[in-house]
Amino acid sequence: MPIVVFVLAVAVFAQGTSEFMVSGLLEQIAADVGVSPGTAGLLTSLFAAGMVLGAPVMVMAAGRLPVRYSAAAFLALFGVAHVVGAVTADFAALLATRVVAAVANAGFLATVLAALPRLVGPAVVGRATSVVVSGVTVACIAGVPAGTLLGQVWGWRSAFWAVAIVSGAALVPVWAMVPRDVRERDRPDTRGPSMWREWAVVVRQPVGGVVIVGVLVNAATFAGFTYLGTITAGIPEASGRWVPVVLALFGIGSFVGVTLTGRYIDRYRRRIVTVGTVVLVGVWLLAALTAHTLTGVSIMATVSGAVAFGVGSTLIATIMWSAAPTGPRIAGALATTAFNIGAVLGPATAGIVVDHTDHPTTALWCSSAFTFAAVAVVLVGRRLRTATPVGEVRVDAR
Repeated sequence: MPIVVFVLAVAVFAQGTSEFMVSGLLEQIAADVGVSPGTAGLLTSLFAAGMVLGAPVMVMAAGRLPVRYSAAAFLALFGVAHVVGAVTADFAALLATRVVAAVANAGFLATVLAALPRLVGPAVVGRATSVVVSGVTVACIAGVPAGTLLGQVWGWRSAFWAVAIVSGAALVPVWAMVPRDVRERDRPDTRGPSMWREWAVVVRQPVGGVVIVGVLVNAATFAGFTYLGTITAGIPEASGRWVPVVLALFGIGSFVGVTLTGRYIDRYRRRIVTVGTVVLVGVWLLAALTAHTLTGVSIMATVSGAVAFGVGSTLIATIMWSAAPTGPRIAGALATTAFNIGAVLGPATAGIVVDHTDHPTTALWCSSAFTFAAVAVVLVGRRLRTATPVGEVRVDAR
């Protein structure tokens, strides 16, 4: 695997840390800038919205730039946004920096994911994708707890400075190691289809079906993860110190899942998606049924993290693999947007259900429902592929 892939994973680690660490710093931020904790929560919701909108917009804006320039520019903008956020005393300005950081994050991720087939070759693009995505899982294990600890010791601004420093440290090797033109065909052919026409790939099979499955699986993942700490805190034998432990177990499981599936994505991606989504239904159901005990929550946090992120990283690779033939420039943006829609949809839906039932464990039942819907889409997609004459199949997400 080229070293540049691991460098990109470090950049994604910084971005993933920024995305999730704010939830542990909200009370400090709210008190410092003079807003309510509920208002401070906009820092997380606007970041998610920026990720959804940023991927397609930034890829279209930078679509004709070499990957080196666009990736470096997005990473630099992300770092600068955190520097500004660390020194500002105005909440509106802080909100603006979160939106800018989210847009830059989405643009960077979409750009590098789309470039992976040309950076590493089609044969190992799935494994390379898992390495890049592992940056997010490592952020959940180490980056988020470290950012929260920094905030507790030196104030929330120190966590923003740390993210800016890591981003800056990754910027130089990204610029140095990403070739200006990986191959001559990296330069978009002006005679080819426009970027707008490439987006038409969303309504075609198998791309459309895989995108829907990606949204649903990630909605299930974030619905459960969002309330995992609340569920743990509500267990009688668990004290407050068990919350970060259980969250760390989820992160460890996610890293293991991404790493293991990364070895087999390129040969068995269809099987992983089909079998994995079916297994996920059982995993989330079992998590809901055992959520009343500390042992059950601890074990299922690890298992659900492993299976959810293993299937999720496979779906990212599958979206890019199936979209690339007719939408090579927007394939990464499509995967990024799909999964961030899920990251918004899942917690929003679970929040409504939890508020209505007053039981945080119902978030895990929401995860089961989302995954059950994903299984239905997968099965429908398989029936459509079976009914399609072999000669008409142009793209087969293996």
